[in-house]
Amino acid sequence: MLHLRLIVPADRTGEVTDLLEKTIGTAHLAVLPGVARDPVGDVVLCDVAREAGDELIGALRELGVAEYGAITVERMDLTLSASADRAEEEAPGEGADAVVWEELTDITHEESTFSITYVAFLSVATMLAACGVMLDNAILIVGAMAVGPEFGPLAGISTALVQRAPRLVWRSLWALVGGFAAAMVLTAGFAWLMDVFGLFNEAMIEAPRPNTAFVWQPDWMSFVVALLAGIAGTLSLTSAKSGALIGVAISVTTVPAAANAAVAFSYSDYNQMTGSIQQLLANLGGIVLAGTLTLLAQKALWMAALRWYAAHPKPSAAADA
Repeated sequence: MLHLRLIVPADRTGEVTDLLEKTIGTAHLAVLPGVARDPVGDVVLCDVAREAGDELIGALRELGVAEYGAITVERMDLTLSASADRAEEEAPGEGADAVVWEELTDITHEESTFSITYVAFLSVATMLAACGVMLDNAILIVGAMAVGPEFGPLAGISTALVQRAPRLVWRSLWALVGGFAAAMVLTAGFAWLMDVFGLFNEAMIEAPRPNTAFVWQPDWMSFVVALLAGIAGTLSLTSAKSGALIGVAISVTTVPAAANAAVAFSYSDYNQMTGSIQQLLANLGGIVLAGTLTLLAQKALWMAALRWYAAHPKPSAAADA
């Protein structure tokens, strides 16, 4: 279930509550007259089944609630209510399959911001991966993958392409390209500093490294893994399965490849640097492609499901009618 908190001018409350009452999948409607101060108006509270949420939010935007008032949506982890159970039964489709596009756009917009925190996380992850490739330590590589925040901009690009939002595309691209550029420059400096202190040396980057050599040796399997990770990551965002997103983060060779490219550059090993960049681009491209196709498939399947449920109502809803 999703919880909606709306601020509505008093003269528009009637049409908003009429919409909420007519929408299948809503429950727990409450109106608090005159309690809102900025903007001035009534506060309208309502719960809605996730599978009906996207359509309802779109209808509220069409009424102009986001312009003359406010729409706040919160995810509810637990609701004990017969009314809520009935609302979920009546709503078409299944909540696990529904995509709340406003929510997804907001998440990816926030995570696709080129900020000091974003660059710091990406830089630290790349430096950790640099230690991993130099020590041929797979555990450090996995840790660096988990720390890296690069899936946010990748998901932002996919979402923006599907939603046809060019501004979000450029915002995400800037976060991705600018973030990796800054992280790789800082990691090259980090490698130079570690060399000065005798902790890194050229023999380490030139060693066989059986556990981590894959980061600069791209092949078709790298692209296949990126595709699968892109699918899983997109599904984790649209269904709010954060645990799955962590698994995605440690399955693709983005941060380690960027780290190896930076370290190889610092030691003038342009062969490894080129291979690492190819690995990085293959993974980034595979994730964006898979994420975009997954969102398009989800959109098409959801529309098909809604048409099917319109022709074949759920038994409980039909019985109540």
